[in-house]
Amino acid sequence: MAVVVVTDSSASLPADLVGALGIDVVPLHVRVGEREVREGVDAFAIDYASDSVTTSAPSPGELRGAYAAALERSGGDGVVGIHLSRQLSATWEAGRQAARDMGAEESVLLVDSLGAGLATGLPVLAAARCAARGEPLTAVYEAAVAAARNARTFIVVNRTEQLRRGGRLSTAAGFFGSELVSKPVLQLVEGRLELREKVRTRAKAFATLVAAAEEAAGLGEVALGVQHLGAPEAAESLTDRLRERIPAAGEILTAEFGPALGVHLGPGAVGVLVLPGGCGGDSGAAGPAR
Repeated sequence: MAVVVVTDSSASLPADLVGALGIDVVPLHVRVGEREVREGVDAFAIDYASDSVTTSAPSPGELRGAYAAALERSGGDGVVGIHLSRQLSATWEAGRQAARDMGAEESVLLVDSLGAGLATGLPVLAAARCAARGEPLTAVYEAAVAAARNARTFIVVNRTEQLRRGGRLSTAAGFFGSELVSKPVLQLVEGRLELREKVRTRAKAFATLVAAAEEAAGLGEVALGVQHLGAPEAAESLTDRLRERIPAAGEILTAEFGPALGVHLGPGAVGVLVLPGGCGGDSGAAGPAR
């Protein structure tokens, strides 16, 4: 058999890759009014302007069920669970509790992706490809850890109201209140969402995204991701600019932010994810740390 990789629905990977690599996906929860739904499983409409829309992590019980099924499917080879940043969600902590409840902390290894969206998805992809090559549990884990450490994320939001409500921005002081004259460029740093720069126009914000991605990519092989919420034309234009400016990009994934992230970023948000070295996996990271 082979090691099985488990992630959450924030990873935003295309369904064909998820199926081909045997990745198990646990849905995040979105509460719309009085109704709680599972991202990627239940059909529902969402008004991102409503302050009645909230999100929550899967329960330890849900993750325990997913890990147990994945462990059985692995034939005992083990499971690597890769989840969005513990600074942004309780999912990783719920996963740790689930592994403890199972008594499976040596066979279910958890990785904090230090990101969200495709910033989780790219480490998942690196780990799953490592598993597909028949590598052992520690190598798959190390591939995910290395990718999580190396990935860089830059995001432009169109409006700041969702950030204000969600409280996910760690450098909020002095940030809000200037929406009419600036567009914020955000970045993920050690799993925390921080303000990188404020610029006056959306065009300048996108130029800043491209420049930041080019700097983070370096000169070698690199994988890129472009993610958006309701802004497909902007994402397509950005992808074209990245292909031109970063010719070493061997892979560019595109996806839309799901509702669980969209609630916090708002319509019009566009992000760029950069993984130097690509998604082929890397065994140079340190061993498990729990």
